[in-house]
Amino acid sequence: MWRRFRHGERHLQTDSRQYATQVDALMRRANPFYSWQERANWMIDIVQWLRHVPAVSMLDDDARLRVKQQRLASLLEWLDNNRDVRRVVQATLQKTLREAAGPELFCATGLPNEPAFFSELTEHAVKLVLPKPPFEADLSSLFTALFPTAEDADWLLALDTQSVAKIWKLIADDGIAHSYQQQIDEALVYLATMILADGISKAFRQKLDPKMPLQATPFMVLRRELETYLYVSPRDEAALRSVRMLIAVCQAQTDRIYAHLDEHGVSVSLVYRVERMRAQLTRMALLTDLRSAIYNTDSQGAASDSSAGSEPGAGQIQALLGDLIAAHHQRSSVRGLIRRSFSLLARKMVERNADHGEHYIARDNKEYRAMLKAAGRGGAITAFTVLGKSLLSTVGAARFFEGIFASLNYAASFMLISAVGGVLATKQPAVTAPVLASKMGQLDTVEGLRALLSEIALLLRSQAAAVFGNMMGVVPVMLLISGLIMLTTGAPMMTAEHASASLHSLSVIGPTPLFAAFTGILLWLSSLVSGFTDNWFALRRLREALTHQRRLVFVLGAMRAERWAAWLDRNVAQIAANVSLGLLLGMTPVLAQFFGLPLDVRHVTLATGTLSAAASSLGWPVLAAPQFWLAIAGIVSIGALNVGVSFACALTMALRARNVPARIRRLVFRAVLRRFSASPRSFLFPEPAPEPAISVPESSPLQVDAADTVSSDAPERYESVLPPEPSPAPHRRPGRRHG
Repeated sequence: MWRRFRHGERHLQTDSRQYATQVDALMRRANPFYSWQERANWMIDIVQWLRHVPAVSMLDDDARLRVKQQRLASLLEWLDNNRDVRRVVQATLQKTLREAAGPELFCATGLPNEPAFFSELTEHAVKLVLPKPPFEADLSSLFTALFPTAEDADWLLALDTQSVAKIWKLIADDGIAHSYQQQIDEALVYLATMILADGISKAFRQKLDPKMPLQATPFMVLRRELETYLYVSPRDEAALRSVRMLIAVCQAQTDRIYAHLDEHGVSVSLVYRVERMRAQLTRMALLTDLRSAIYNTDSQGAASDSSAGSEPGAGQIQALLGDLIAAHHQRSSVRGLIRRSFSLLARKMVERNADHGEHYIARDNKEYRAMLKAAGRGGAITAFTVLGKSLLSTVGAARFFEGIFASLNYAASFMLISAVGGVLATKQPAVTAPVLASKMGQLDTVEGLRALLSEIALLLRSQAAAVFGNMMGVVPVMLLISGLIMLTTGAPMMTAEHASASLHSLSVIGPTPLFAAFTGILLWLSSLVSGFTDNWFALRRLREALTHQRRLVFVLGAMRAERWAAWLDRNVAQIAANVSLGLLLGMTPVLAQFFGLPLDVRHVTLATGTLSAAASSLGWPVLAAPQFWLAIAGIVSIGALNVGVSFACALTMALRARNVPARIRRLVFRAVLRRFSASPRSFLFPEPAPEPAISVPESSPLQVDAADTVSSDAPERYESVLPPEPSPAPHRRPGRRHG
């Protein structure tokens, strides 16, 4: 490392003297009479020597590339100087390539192979865990073993024309070239057949409008035109143009399928099949370009290639091999497969949550007061939820059944809150964060940034209103319930030991913040269940199915069946969210304890009700106990972490689904900090209504100072944006607020 630091790339010149010895040892291992596996391993060793760069190196990417090119030049020069060894090496390479089967290299490498998503996912996982068996005489397996990293594509594409021509003369002859031309034709037919099988399937045809006969679909026409081009008129430019046009038409059909899925619901399996078809169409386009370059002997491109000392189509072959390397490493990633298959579903779920989240944002004083009232109703009902939880704990049932009953208690409470138009504060962040993410893609001007800041202030203000309303609802109702129990039974709602244990469990000193953050994740997961259920309901067209279901129409009548199906379509997401959240809050601690994990849930409204019940059971002296104030601090941390973690998870997913750049995210974060430091009250409470403007006659002596004006051509720099004066946003569009 010290020598490299002192001499830089001059040290590479000293390394070139050692290349001759290493190349001599490699090349003299060539033997055309070895088995195919031994010859393949020898070829892998050669490419590894060409690719080798020390792991500890001070070279940048360009310097590493030059090292590989220098090694290749040294190898070719050594072969030119040792003709006897060159003939043996050439015979070994050509025999290996002649015996290898090639169609899979062109039609399978870098493309999804399995017919379904989960089959492909299982295949990827198995390849990661289990060792690979020794490959047979298969050119696809040999190719992927020769180029094990994605950076090899850059190295291959950076080779100069002269080096490519020398390599071609070394490894191929007319017989090998003709054989691989036939294999390219076979790969094209195979790809067209796979595209046709998916294109005429029922799942694809149902998503395409207008409906057309099978023989008229572009997928059937592509197969016929391709066979005409390959076997009837292989040199006809008109047939080639027809094939290229039909490939573009089929790609347009996949765009229409995406648009249909985006509108009517997303199917992961169908998205996987569409992605596979798009990749196959792209590969067909590359292969037709390569075949055209090879067969077009009378074009000016072939003459120019010949004059440069290379074979016709050498550039297309080089580009195709580079694409094969890149596609193989991209498709072999399990994370990439999941991201590609679920990206559209994630965006659809985010958009559906954003539609529901609009109803949770209070945009003026009137809606702020309405949010407080709705949250107060939700808090009052939550007090009875705490009562039910306390009664269940005294039954003494098995832990599993206790979790089931707690889940039913939570789910029934959340459903009742939705039915009476109430609001539960911690359910808001997961559906309001996508609303914020949907507006981050419109930050082209300072006005767009200011509008986004106002939207953030409105969103956080609505969260604060919901939390305040829940607290104002749950505390007095819980105290009233405790007082009634004391009057009727003569005993407090909780025993002294139970009340003290409840205060201790809510203390900020302990695992309470961790449990609160974990509960925030559960709240976000319930929003995912809501979005997934809404998408599934739309994908299966259950509204139309229920509207025209014969037995349902016979029992309810046509009008009632239609109204019931429409109501279920509007509220299925809320029902799924409430039921899933109840199950998550009730059963997660039970399952965690089953596996020995000391996890519990801490919901801010439920915890506040528990604290109120415990304090009322202990009486007035509890106000002087430090444990009570530690529990108050714990409630504050629970509320912040419930809302913060749920909001952060939902916002992260929404930003990734909408591909919002990290630069925009950092910009918004800095602007929010400046806005909060200038006006923190605007994030918690509604702003007073602006005073009416006073009209000034033109003859008034009042004049506007030039310093108060802003030049219209001033540069719009985000970093210099000052917090704007809060102004009431326009009234939201009318709609029913969901609980």
